[in-house]
Amino acid sequence: MPECWDGEHDVETPYGMLHVVIRGAPKGNKPAILTYHDVGLNHKLCFNAFFNNEDMQEITKHFVVCHVDAPGQQVGASQFPQGYQYPTMEQLAGMLPTIVQHFGFKSIVGIGVGAGAYVLAKFALIFPDLVEGLVLLNIDPNGKGWIDWAASKLSGLTSSLPDTVLPHLFSQEELVSNTELVQSYRQQINNNINQFNLHLFWNMYNSRRDLDMNRSALNAKTLKCPVMLVVGDNAPAEEGVVRILCSCLTYVKLFLQPAKLTEAFKYFLQGMGYMPSASMTRLARSRTASLTSASSTEGGRSRACTHSDSTEGVGAVTQTMEVSC
Repeated sequence: MPECWDGEHDVETPYGMLHVVIRGAPKGNKPAILTYHDVGLNHKLCFNAFFNNEDMQEITKHFVVCHVDAPGQQVGASQFPQGYQYPTMEQLAGMLPTIVQHFGFKSIVGIGVGAGAYVLAKFALIFPDLVEGLVLLNIDPNGKGWIDWAASKLSGLTSSLPDTVLPHLFSQEELVSNTELVQSYRQQINNNINQFNLHLFWNMYNSRRDLDMNRSALNAKTLKCPVMLVVGDNAPAEEGVVRILCSCLTYVKLFLQPAKLTEAFKYFLQGMGYMPSASMTRLARSRTASLTSASSTEGGRSRACTHSDSTEGVGAVTQTMEVSC
């Protein structure tokens, strides 16, 4: 992959066009860091604050970063024609091997939030050889039941699309208590994402099937790579995350404040052999003190990393999080 790949690209896949943003150049045989955003967001709204963080810069200098926007969700996307069949969640996962091949990546470490976490988990289940690790934030591995599906349809008839999506991005507590932030996101969803395209993505996400992972059964589907799970204290996805833990992962519980997510990610990569200890910053060197203070619950308790007080997505959230790795 030449350095000229750095920038924005539209890549044709078997299931349609994907908008991709590349930052940096490959570093030897290291995997690319590939991100996938939540429904109601795009890579800018979801990940800009996280990747622009000073401590995260130390990680990104060792890796090429690939931000993937779900079809039609990027800023300035053209509206899909009437009757367009949006890709299923399985097909969204099936687009990613083309991205890996197109840019010459050996493999990826995925970071996904919400719907994006589901897509990356599905990708890792179908194409395990292409995925070296996953960081999954607020993943809900369960398909919607009939009652949930009907309630979602009814909400769509009685509320605007942003007001239908916002309860997915925020806890009920935040919707009531953090009205300024919620209003900011309502405006950004209205102004930055094509509403027709978002409606298609939202409907497809709500039509997803269970990931159906079970390591106890013979030849069962399970994630083969290392996984770090992050879930907000009040997130509706918490029950689903526990299900994943029981089916395919060991569980380590840490209470993290905002900057700790970057630290946890560093240690996750270091455990995979990609972050030498010499590269760990002051944040890592102060780990003992930070973990001692991390048991405090300062700040609002909210869904992990789908939004921030700076209204720029992952990484600037003030809250307690549960991390599993």
